Amino acid sequence: MTPRATLSVAQSLAAFVEERVLPGLGIEADAFWRGAAAIFDRFAPENRALLATRDRLQHAIDDWHAARVGQPVDQREYQTFLREIGYLVDEPAPFTIGTTGVDEEVGALAGPQLVVPVLNARFLLNAANARWGSLYDALYGTDALGDLPPLGGYDAARGARVVAQAKAFLDSAVPLAGASWAEHRGGALNLADPSQFVGHAGDNLLFRHHGLHIEVVFDRDHRIGRDDPAGIADVILESALTTIVDLEDSVAAVDAEDKVAAYGNWLGLMTGELEASFDKGGRTQTRTLAPDRRYRIADQHAFTLPGRSLLFVRNVGHLMTTPAVRLSDGGEAPEGILDAIVTSLIALYDLRGLGRRRNSRAGSIYIVKPKMHGPDEVAFTNRLFDAVEDLLSLDRHTIKVGIMDEERRTSANLSACIHAVRDRVVFINTGFLDRTGDEIHTAMAGGAVVPKGEMKGAEWIKAYEDRNVLIGLSHGLAGRAQIGKGMWAAPDRMADMLREKRVHPMSGASTAWVPSPTAATLHVLHYHEVDVAARQSARVGEVVPSLDALLTIPFATGRNWSRDEVQRELDNNAQGILGYVVRWIDQGVGCSKVPDIHDVGLMEDRATLRISSQLLANWLRHGVATADELEAALRRMAAQVDAQNAGDPLYRPMAGREDESIAFQAARALVFGGERQPNGYTEPLLHFYRQRVKAAA
Repeated sequence: MTPRATLSVAQSLAAFVEERVLPGLGIEADAFWRGAAAIFDRFAPENRALLATRDRLQHAIDDWHAARVGQPVDQREYQTFLREIGYLVDEPAPFTIGTTGVDEEVGALAGPQLVVPVLNARFLLNAANARWGSLYDALYGTDALGDLPPLGGYDAARGARVVAQAKAFLDSAVPLAGASWAEHRGGALNLADPSQFVGHAGDNLLFRHHGLHIEVVFDRDHRIGRDDPAGIADVILESALTTIVDLEDSVAAVDAEDKVAAYGNWLGLMTGELEASFDKGGRTQTRTLAPDRRYRIADQHAFTLPGRSLLFVRNVGHLMTTPAVRLSDGGEAPEGILDAIVTSLIALYDLRGLGRRRNSRAGSIYIVKPKMHGPDEVAFTNRLFDAVEDLLSLDRHTIKVGIMDEERRTSANLSACIHAVRDRVVFINTGFLDRTGDEIHTAMAGGAVVPKGEMKGAEWIKAYEDRNVLIGLSHGLAGRAQIGKGMWAAPDRMADMLREKRVHPMSGASTAWVPSPTAATLHVLHYHEVDVAARQSARVGEVVPSLDALLTIPFATGRNWSRDEVQRELDNNAQGILGYVVRWIDQGVGCSKVPDIHDVGLMEDRATLRISSQLLANWLRHGVATADELEAALRRMAAQVDAQNAGDPLYRPMAGREDESIAFQAARALVFGGERQPNGYTEPLLHFYRQRVKAAA
């Protein structure tokens, strides 16, 4: 550690800031560190006080439930109690958000959103470049047509199915007058709505539908185009409008080394210099940020469209501290405060036009702030961002904020949370996974909850999803900010996604999370099917579901559990916990496609881990399962997870060496100590055990 103002800063972080970030911005190091230290001095005590309030509220709720175990919850009594302790607050007077200076991807357009771990440069570049995607490739290479492509070379019959489906899409989105795209034989196009044509790039034609661009590629020399009657070789869709670069749930960043790597990749995105080289088919390939796309209109006037997804950055929440910075009292600094300072500092490269590629053309920094509990914590973030803007000499509300509506106290007080950042909010998003984990932990003392698979059918879920959209619309987010929905977690099941994820734009949400660039290209089809702006207009004024529905707890009241049912649920959750934790702890992989108990690959992160660990802790507390049964399930599933990872040369087996495996010990602690974890979060234990592995190495 090295002294900087009143702080002690890890040598690697100090060197990164002073040698790689500040010189290009012309900011003097001493002035920066003095300003940063002042922010920590001001906000760290309040950060600790907010966490103490979380604990106070949870203890009060635990006591309330413990006195009523087995009794039905009377909503009037329950909500009166929650107001008395300050968990529920009064609704603000009617208001409309005042956010200005947002890019059209945030305010004017509706489309998919990617979330990508900041520590993987190749994934970062793939996500940033996923603004445009090949519909032909997405249909051909996935199960979107109902089956997977055969092994070997190109399958002409499958290719014909792809072309037919893509042209059927064009008939829907960009219809021709009196004909179909399948009948087009080249030459001039007679559009049903000529205003949809916006330009061309060589022979390629560019159209717009629901604000989203569609490029039809004409190339008679291409292996597809040469056999197509019109010479169409591909259909390119504007896909991932926005991407969240994630420093939180999808990464394993536990020390200064990890934080510097994360900040370094964010810097590479803001300067446009990030590169990733990798081997593909025996050849080294290097990936960089895509340039903007150039087109012309009929009079040969040139124009460009963004070649990349608009980037948000997700900072960590208020809970965790980091050993990368120590305060004047010797304690670790709140990690979320450090993220706010450093990610905003780095974003100055974009705001000042110093990078090779431009991110925000409107001159804003977009920070998603997760895991905030209620309006006081949101107001704290607002004041913190004020202070960072002052440090960096930015106009007020240059830093925009996205609210993750993923904690119960936030969803119950959503209007008040939006009001607290009404002039900088650009995003509210439901997070079913973390929200479910918080639901279980908040009511931990009240009784056993239903199995994980039944949670999506719980009454509170529908109220939660509807309230997020309707409350957002009531405060004027339409046309100014995103209203978002959560992740499709099965990246190999695109046919299912196409069937099911249409409900998100139909709800009036303007974006929803997808796990890959290919998924973005397929999910954008839903935004062509559904006019989100029209859906939002139609839903304005609908009755917002009551707190009674939102606060209905998913207790398994009167449930007679069979031992087979219990064992299946124990095995399912234990397998998911171990499959995710073993990669997090041993390899530092914060998000990956993890095979479930049936060998179906699912995207797992800390939010999914929070549900599984909290459910097992809940069942242990209320006697649905015994400690011996849980221990046996963990050991049984360790062998299955080992088998599922047998092809990974970096993998360290757990079965038979449970007492030596730090990963197994971490998984066990998450279950047996889950009831004691703050709000059921997994980060404290994951960080503790990951640091042990790194220290041993």
